[in-house]
Amino acid sequence: MSEQNPIPSFHVDRVHDTDNELITRVLDLQAEVAGVVRMREWVRDALAVREGDTALDIGSGTGSEVLALARLVGGTGRAVGVDPNPAMLALARERAREFTEAPVDFIEGSAYALPLPDADIDVIRCERVYQHLDDPAQATAEIARVLRPGGRVALIDSDWSTAITHPGDPELIERLHQQMQSASPNRTSGRRLRGLLHSAGLVIDDIGSEALVWEPESIMPMYTAGTERVVAAGLLTEAQREQLLGEMSRGIERGDYHFSVTMFAVVAHKP
Repeated sequence: MSEQNPIPSFHVDRVHDTDNELITRVLDLQAEVAGVVRMREWVRDALAVREGDTALDIGSGTGSEVLALARLVGGTGRAVGVDPNPAMLALARERAREFTEAPVDFIEGSAYALPLPDADIDVIRCERVYQHLDDPAQATAEIARVLRPGGRVALIDSDWSTAITHPGDPELIERLHQQMQSASPNRTSGRRLRGLLHSAGLVIDDIGSEALVWEPESIMPMYTAGTERVVAAGLLTEAQREQLLGEMSRGIERGDYHFSVTMFAVVAHKP
């Protein structure tokens, strides 16, 4: 496939066609967003990661959350990141090269067939992966398979139907949102996490949410790429694209802008 997607894809047949430089820049910027920081801290607390645990991050990207888990599990534990993108795995390994606080491993693999034994993991987190999955039920079954009895999992994902963009012509923004959401098999994945975990036989322990308010530097690369795809799909003309991006830019210059989406987290355990 040649489709470009500025968000990391968990489709194994697409990762070689992604713009990894853009993905890295966007992920690094988003990791600094206050809402993302708060949500990640809440999830780590809710998971009650303990020293000696084996912890897994599915869709580990740049590896930042694998290292955060490693600091919690300590030298007697182990932190593992699974990602289908070899370029992101290479980046994560490079960034973790001098990390010595706990054993860390990055493994190439799919959410649909985790390269891990049954009942091998104490703690799992999976952030903003489900929106890319064609078969989230299979991925959840894999999570249940690799969790040990009593093991904890947190699924974190956005619900893109809650996206707000301001300023800009409302009709053009709606076309932009429709096209950006169409690139995601599960644009409303945030609201489905609880049901997926319950159907996999896991017990729901807690649910949290955060309205992620993006600053321009972290969202505009996505919107710029998104408008290119909207034009290619015939939903906007090039003139309309320039109009929309111009309205956004002028709003940013005068401090009158808002970009947000709601992200949900569901924490559960394996009985």
